[in-house]
Amino acid sequence: MAPYLFILFVILIIIFAFYAWLQEQKRREALRLWCKKYGWTLANHSVQGWHEDYPGIKLFDQGHSKDGDNVITGHFRGQPVTLLDYKYVTGSGKNRTTHHYGVTIMDCGFPTIPLQIRLEHVLDKLGAFLGGGDIDFESAEFSRMFHVKSADRKWAYDVIHTRTMDYLLSAPDYSIEFGYGEIVIIHTSKCSVDQYEEQVEMAWQLFDLLPEYLIKQMKGE
Repeated sequence: MAPYLFILFVILIIIFAFYAWLQEQKRREALRLWCKKYGWTLANHSVQGWHEDYPGIKLFDQGHSKDGDNVITGHFRGQPVTLLDYKYVTGSGKNRTTHHYGVTIMDCGFPTIPLQIRLEHVLDKLGAFLGGGDIDFESAEFSRMFHVKSADRKWAYDVIHTRTMDYLLSAPDYSIEFGYGEIVIIHTSKCSVDQYEEQVEMAWQLFDLLPEYLIKQMKGE
């Protein structure tokens, strides 16, 4: 590579890096103002240990070099919520890949059972053909659109009843996980303020749709 081309390449990298930094600063300021609106707290430091705090969440068990940044904490309609930019790394060296997510966690206040709900992928259909399918429901439309996994099928059926299926069929495109006491909404990149608004509302709707008998059962009442 000619020297001037190399210099131009370096300059372009610096410009792109500076632009990305500016965009992130604007996003953080938007998050700060949004948190002020709700009376929430935006941390100024990164936080680790998510897989230890939430062992039932599959996302937090992936990869290495796990980290949470721009961590927001507060309450939404009485329920504790935590929002964060989450990332983990797979591979190393030239094969190193960093995976970014926007995550909302709503604590339920009672035990829940791990459950994953996401849109069906092409590879899921292949897995079903090979005998590794997910949980199916009475609604053919829902079963066709969503991939549902849980070690406890009864829990999945109790959580995903008819009204929940109706809601999810028209809800925003986010993956959902129930852990051992929380509902987690996941986006496959950092979230904007508007996307966090959608995630928090979605977590609340899923919480609100949990049947009263199921809540009492999980509380041991």
